[in-house]
Amino acid sequence: MTPTPDGQPSGPIVVGYEGGPSSDDALGLSSRLARALEARQLVITVYPAPAPISPGRVDAEWVADRRRTAEGVLAGARQVVASAPAGAGEVEYRVLGSSSAAHGLHDVAESESAEMIVVGSYGEGPGRRLFPGSTADRLLSGATCSVAVAPRGLRKHPERVLRRIGVAYVDTADGRAALAAAARLAVRTGATLTLYSAVPERADVPALLLAKDSDEAFVDRAESTFEGALEEAMAGLPAEVRARAELLPGSPVDVLAELDDDDIDLLVCGSRGYGPVRHVLLGGVSSRLVRRAASPVLVVPRSE
Repeated sequence: MTPTPDGQPSGPIVVGYEGGPSSDDALGLSSRLARALEARQLVITVYPAPAPISPGRVDAEWVADRRRTAEGVLAGARQVVASAPAGAGEVEYRVLGSSSAAHGLHDVAESESAEMIVVGSYGEGPGRRLFPGSTADRLLSGATCSVAVAPRGLRKHPERVLRRIGVAYVDTADGRAALAAAARLAVRTGATLTLYSAVPERADVPALLLAKDSDEAFVDRAESTFEGALEEAMAGLPAEVRARAELLPGSPVDVLAELDDDDIDLLVCGSRGYGPVRHVLLGGVSSRLVRRAASPVLVVPRSE
């Protein structure tokens, strides 16, 4: 592992490749991140491992066939990387037997002290939106490193680079973890950083909870609180990070999901604020966000 500008070791970027457009999106995002971070890519195709209790020869033959199929899938990944116009740096390819794709990627990420795991979004659904399939879902429920999910269609823009990082910020443990991770990325890549916080619009405040005219005061207090939190967070950033803050009116999922290539190149968000430390466990906002976001999303594990 090579040291980063902040003195921390940099592990590889692990990419799950299962073939097809969604996996090509993952490779596109991984290559973009690898160029920005000067990181090695480790492209993994997982095939079913032998069952603990099996019919012996028949099972072994089937597993051998699955391995050959995986090697064929991985050959497709080599072609995709080789044809990328911007280059991909150092790339290693492996096939791996495991009980599931998610389990296999988990094991590799832990053994390699990976920087992050990158997967594609589910293959169906509207373009440029995230609908994680089973592998992504499982990775987003317990990974010990950050997990990046590529939106559908990202493969069509291989020339894009990481210049603008957004972070979904709220003054909680998971929000602070997201900001810390985003700031480290900004230091290492020279990208600009935008802190986004969302506050409810006046029309969205439940009237039954508020007396007359109190909705105005409620929203004003919320805006003031969020603005103060953003100012404090900005003040704590490293001096070399070029950052700004933006307060967005509306629900967090709605406004953050609309951020696209015109706004940012990557959106960083935290996992929920409880559960095992240093594990990704999606909460209500983050779980909905990764399924709707128009931009690549990086979900970071809670660190406190």
